[in-house]
Amino acid sequence: MTTPDRRPVRVRMAPSPTGSPHVGLARTALYNWAFARHHGGTFVFRIEDTDKARNTEESYDSLIDLMQWLGLSWDEGVVVGGAHGPYRQSERTEIYADVLARLRESSYTYDCFCTNDEVEARRKASGSKVMGYDGFCRELSDEQRSAFEAEGRSSIVRFRMPDGSITWDDLVRGDITFETEHVPDFALCRANGDPLYTLTAPVDDATMEITHVLRGEDLLSSTPRQVALFDALKELGVAKETPAFGHLPYVMGEGNKKLSKRDPQAHMALYREQGFLPEGLLNYLALLGWAIAADRDVFSLEEMVEKFDIKDVNPNPARFDLKKAEAINASHMRLLSIDEITHRVLPFLKEAGVVGDPVTDADAQMLELAMPLVAERINKLTEAAPMLGFLFVDEADFERDPADVAKLLDETGRGVVQASYDALSGLHEWSTAAIEEALRVALIEGMELKPRVAFGPVRVAVTGKRISPPLFESLELLGRERSLARLQSALA
Repeated sequence: MTTPDRRPVRVRMAPSPTGSPHVGLARTALYNWAFARHHGGTFVFRIEDTDKARNTEESYDSLIDLMQWLGLSWDEGVVVGGAHGPYRQSERTEIYADVLARLRESSYTYDCFCTNDEVEARRKASGSKVMGYDGFCRELSDEQRSAFEAEGRSSIVRFRMPDGSITWDDLVRGDITFETEHVPDFALCRANGDPLYTLTAPVDDATMEITHVLRGEDLLSSTPRQVALFDALKELGVAKETPAFGHLPYVMGEGNKKLSKRDPQAHMALYREQGFLPEGLLNYLALLGWAIAADRDVFSLEEMVEKFDIKDVNPNPARFDLKKAEAINASHMRLLSIDEITHRVLPFLKEAGVVGDPVTDADAQMLELAMPLVAERINKLTEAAPMLGFLFVDEADFERDPADVAKLLDETGRGVVQASYDALSGLHEWSTAAIEEALRVALIEGMELKPRVAFGPVRVAVTGKRISPPLFESLELLGRERSLARLQSALA
């Protein structure tokens, strides 16, 4: 895809390094990335860090780490460089100063000497309900300007919004029109000359030749200002064209409220810590406003790239459903090979202390044998550690879940464990098949128990929990000596 002047697609992701990266940010990054890849274009990743009071290097590092973990590789930007850098706004001050100076020499801007208190006082005196600047300094006389300067007042540069209306064909929402009488003249810099977002974002888009701006719906109200500013930047030779805009739907949380940074489920780091797969999480985020097909929810990033069309994005708010996110992730877990699941689970096993770092040869061998038993049972990577821990723990540290013990190792349960110990202690061959046969004969035929009742106490006795990998295979992996010792200790 190319723009009307035949320029190839260039899109950008431009987060601020403030706080923890959130779900909405990741969804926006995904749509931009997929749009660029679908059209064979360029994905630019830059950082908007002019807010010195709130920006942190920790947040910047977490943004880079998140994008790399998700696999949303960028073609230009921080870390990788490119022809349109620097890619951090804090390193582009000379660019903004130059554009601001050129704007001040044009008829598109004017100097404003008003204080916020004066603007508010005039609004109250007039009875106006319109918030924002009232244009008081738009047509200052030379005498008025001289008087303000004589008082020692500093000024800011305001952009002069044109009369009439501004319309654009939104890539998600169709034609949108704003009457400029409802869009006050806006500041381009602070009193000390530091540029504001209202200037830096459009200048970055212009100088980086961004062709399409795909961003959240919360920024829609600022678009008329950017469209008007682009007209000025084009006349000044800073911009070639005004980019096409597309405003993505809100992501909603509980109670029909927009998912905010204060909501625990909004933070992307949480899902990584909980053992979500990046491809599973991205699959779900894609569904927050877009679908590959009416009857299909699970797909790969490659399939998304092939099918993604920004015009198919639903403009209505999308609700974040944790249960569905987990179900989508589980589906992606099933698509991985045993080797790949083992590779991805290993860091979580190390963190939980199930295996050491580095992994010993004995533990590596046990893990190779055990992972096939749990691969089909875990829906997130973190679930492997509590399922497999009983195989790796030192016997002196082995513990049983008190609630499961109370429920299943009562007098009846201990009778089942005793019968199991008697049946297994005489086995000549310690194999899954021999273990299963011995227990079925002793518990189901001999004690006439149903399988659920028969094997529950045994499971708690040897694994410590009601929920574990398959029992007979677990006993084989645990070995004769440890299995019998745990059955015996459960009787104490």
